[in-house]
Amino acid sequence: MIRIEGIAAFVATVEHGSISGAARQLRLSKSVVSERLAELERSLGSALLHRTTRKLGLTEDGAAFLPRAQRITRDIAEAAADMAERRGTLSGPLRIAAPVTFGHMHLGPALYPFLKAHPELQLTLDLDDRRIDVASSGHDAIIRQGVIDDNRLIVWKLAKSRRILVASSAYLAEHGTPQTIEDLRHHRGIFYTNRGVADWRFRTIDGPVAIQATQALGVNNGDMIRDAVAAGLGIAMLPAFIAGPAIKAGKLVGLPLDLAPDEEWIYMAHSQGRNPSAKLRALREHLEQAFGEPPYWDSPSPTPVA
Repeated sequence: MIRIEGIAAFVATVEHGSISGAARQLRLSKSVVSERLAELERSLGSALLHRTTRKLGLTEDGAAFLPRAQRITRDIAEAAADMAERRGTLSGPLRIAAPVTFGHMHLGPALYPFLKAHPELQLTLDLDDRRIDVASSGHDAIIRQGVIDDNRLIVWKLAKSRRILVASSAYLAEHGTPQTIEDLRHHRGIFYTNRGVADWRFRTIDGPVAIQATQALGVNNGDMIRDAVAAGLGIAMLPAFIAGPAIKAGKLVGLPLDLAPDEEWIYMAHSQGRNPSAKLRALREHLEQAFGEPPYWDSPSPTPVA
């Protein structure tokens, strides 16, 4: 008979890269974790791990068994969390992915009081500027800023995300200040690489129009884009939650043109076909309240709401 304890030991060993790491997570001795792994392999009639003095590696059978083992442990954890939620308690694991800059500037300060209010939650927050496929990544949800264009996702809008064209005073003194969106074609742009050089989109009565400039720099991080603009390398279109403090500090200058940038959102999304847990719904509601409408970073003196 295959025991759940053995599956949990196997998943923890693989995810932590060692029996010692698994033992720490499971709060067991290394000998108990080893015994559970050995019992699981006997039950399956196959070796799942290559054991050497330096590292552990998956066998072919282990690699085939791992996704199912992870799904089993996740389902059990979610079932336990659902039972706790029926008793009015938010508990258990929750895994979210979010962009780096938004994460440390705004998401983190909003999350801390939520986690303090629900100490039985076990949140894993992955900050990564790469586009993550929530359907296959194992995350409960992703938080992103931008255009919502994936129809495989269920999307919850958390806050509007106003975008601002910005430059430094030194760049404008050298290259001139654009007055219309067509003027932008003759300027140097700093672009977020995950969105490309056609990222400058503006609202018209006929729909959004994209304007391209010469790329001076492409980078996949908002902090570096802001700093490159402040260094005078070119113009960028940044969300207000990044650009606002730099404009207020005099490091960047906003460029009001003849058309406004296209509307975007901060949103949370999860896969279709999975009912969102109570803890995910509670987190959504908390973030909506924390960010506000309009969001606090669009106010004259941004102050986060706990």
